[in-house]
Amino acid sequence: MSHNIEFQPILLGSDINVYGMARSFHEEFGVTSIALSASELAPTKFSKIVAVQSHPHFDQEETFIKVLRDFAASHQNDKTKYLLVACGDGYALMTSKHREELSEFFEVPYIDYSLYRKLENKPDFYEICEQYHLPYPKTVLVTPESEIDVLVDGLTFSYPMILKPGNSISYLEVQFEGQKKAFTIADSDEMKLMLHRCYEAGYPDEMIIQDFIPGGDENMRVLNAYVDKNHKVRMMCLGHPLLEDPSPKSIGNYVAILPDYNEAVYQQIQDFLEKIEYTGFANFDMKYDPRDGSYKLFEINLRQGRSSFYVTLNGYNLTRYLVADRIFNEPFTETIYGKGSKLWLGVPKKVLLKYVNPDFKAEIRRFIRTGNHGTTLFYSKDNSPKRYLLMKYAFHRYIGAFKEYFRK
Repeated sequence: MSHNIEFQPILLGSDINVYGMARSFHEEFGVTSIALSASELAPTKFSKIVAVQSHPHFDQEETFIKVLRDFAASHQNDKTKYLLVACGDGYALMTSKHREELSEFFEVPYIDYSLYRKLENKPDFYEICEQYHLPYPKTVLVTPESEIDVLVDGLTFSYPMILKPGNSISYLEVQFEGQKKAFTIADSDEMKLMLHRCYEAGYPDEMIIQDFIPGGDENMRVLNAYVDKNHKVRMMCLGHPLLEDPSPKSIGNYVAILPDYNEAVYQQIQDFLEKIEYTGFANFDMKYDPRDGSYKLFEINLRQGRSSFYVTLNGYNLTRYLVADRIFNEPFTETIYGKGSKLWLGVPKKVLLKYVNPDFKAEIRRFIRTGNHGTTLFYSKDNSPKRYLLMKYAFHRYIGAFKEYFRK
């Protein structure tokens, strides 16, 4: 099968997810990506491997589709294949919504919008988990019409509890005092306060109250998968997060991931993705529950994860499977189940060693001592003085963030 096909990655966004995908494309194919974004964020600044084209309001649907239509019109006679890769929830949603039109010019590895809406909305996702016998935490839904005080007083599981938005996109459009990406709620007074503030700010969708699964960040697991256009899982890679960003707007973002392997988890997720006829990248967050030994799903992201470069770092380059499927039309042969050997770092080593569960310090030091570690942002083939200084500054800021916000 010929691989003499010219293709151009078009990445949507400009954050660390975009840089991770651009680096993956560059490592595997030597190509420079184009990124379309509303603005240029720090992770992609001063880069030689991704050219960011900023369009004000590109994160709004009207501008988004106009920019992509204009791009298609200006490249209509090209022989190059243009491959769309969304690197954020909003971009993935709009790509899915306009998939039919965009597919007339671009290669669009995304599910149809009806399935997207069911999986993206957490309450609907938990209903699907029930249908396919996937474990998830005990859950109570709150709506704008709920009698908040009565509902909270009637909760049957014990504090602390988790509180998070059912629709992460509409949640980002409101602001209120104390707002976080997700909350760990200590008592009923705090629960009532945050729910009242959220809905008084105009949030229009469900909030989710969940049973708190015992254990810290080290009980989390993250899985990235690629599913081809015929709904066959080509690659899965499991990671073991050790530490999460404690900053209110970034809480839950992983900042250190060890490689992991679990055949039962792989089989369960593969069966699910193939039965629902998924296609494209998928990213699952889950947590080990020591009470029953299960891995309970928190959510599915309908794109590769923000920290998904850990997959490429461990030898399973994310773009390899995407391009083989969508550009080179290589037939499915087998599912690759990742077994990694490198520690992914999103913070300085000293921050990880200071704040991580002490049980993992010896293992982390072994990875560091043997050189089996890496980052997304520091790439030897994209290391100008300006970029290096900016990335060092970005890493250094985590020292203050952890000092201010980290709570054991």
